[in-house]
Amino acid sequence: MDIYGSTLSPGLDIGTGCYLLVVAVLSIMGNLLVLIMAFKRSSKMKPPEMLSVNLAVTDLGAAVTMYPLAVASAWNHRWLGGQITCIYYGLAGFFFGIASIMNLTVLAVVRFIVSLNLQSPEEKISWMKVKMLCAWTWVYALIWALFPILGWGRYGPEPFGLSCSLAWGEMKHEGFSFVICLFLFNLIMPSIIIICCYFGIAIKLYTTYRRSNNSNQMPNIIKLHRRLLIIAVLISAGFLGCWTPYGLVSLWSIFHESSSIPPEVSLLPCMFAKSSTVYNPMIYYIFSQSFKREVKQMRSLCRSSNSCHASNNVNDNVFYMSKINDPKPRMSARSTVLEVIDSKIMTLE
Repeated sequence: MDIYGSTLSPGLDIGTGCYLLVVAVLSIMGNLLVLIMAFKRSSKMKPPEMLSVNLAVTDLGAAVTMYPLAVASAWNHRWLGGQITCIYYGLAGFFFGIASIMNLTVLAVVRFIVSLNLQSPEEKISWMKVKMLCAWTWVYALIWALFPILGWGRYGPEPFGLSCSLAWGEMKHEGFSFVICLFLFNLIMPSIIIICCYFGIAIKLYTTYRRSNNSNQMPNIIKLHRRLLIIAVLISAGFLGCWTPYGLVSLWSIFHESSSIPPEVSLLPCMFAKSSTVYNPMIYYIFSQSFKREVKQMRSLCRSSNSCHASNNVNDNVFYMSKINDPKPRMSARSTVLEVIDSKIMTLE
């Protein structure tokens, strides 16, 4: 049996290739836009925002290094390059996947720390700490990606033949400890931390405004709490929605014969996981008012001139917020609450 041949129908192979091409284009364009915006305002960027930039780099790296090979293989109806490219693809996917998950976890923890005292203008996270955290995510991901090369775990083709990842079906005995540690430290624990941190932020903001003596702000407090809750659920659900189906199918392959899963069924969770590189720029654009304004401004500048540049003057202090109780003459209660929303939570989700 040719393990690198597609087990899907020719029509489904072509459809898979087209889907991956769309995912690749959207991911590259969206994450490049995030990086361009970050570069344009790099001189005024706050330290925690570097984690969002780091996340965009991981998503962009996955799209550039993996998806073109997957598209070409799908349209060729078999995996191109054999074992060498299969190991490369599996290592790259595992590496960028772990880096993204760890970056999301660190970002959630940092945001929770920043939210502990909303009225403090001091930066709780320094540039040195953020750089160390970013470096840690890459080193941690690299160590896990090298484990299968060193003998703990194994890379191999997916059951449908058009992708490579960890050889789940071949790790029932000798690689079982690797699978348990992988799911515990890189899926279960990060998921719990992310959910707890974002719901902790929502609860913290809600209780902070409940202590406010200004009764005129109560309608806005309700809107704020609801909006923060939606964002927290979206971030958590997006993470779990992309990776949990793939993890469940992979676990099934460990405890049962992988041949018991139809190729079409094993294809779907793999495609969901690959689409995770697309969602973050969309969330930024929909929920970050400052990001949306800068994108629109950049688009208008592109239409009116040959050189495109995004303004650094629109909501520059986008992650931190100065004292909430600081009086501002021409600012209403509604604008104050909205500024807190954009400053503390909405920036580069």
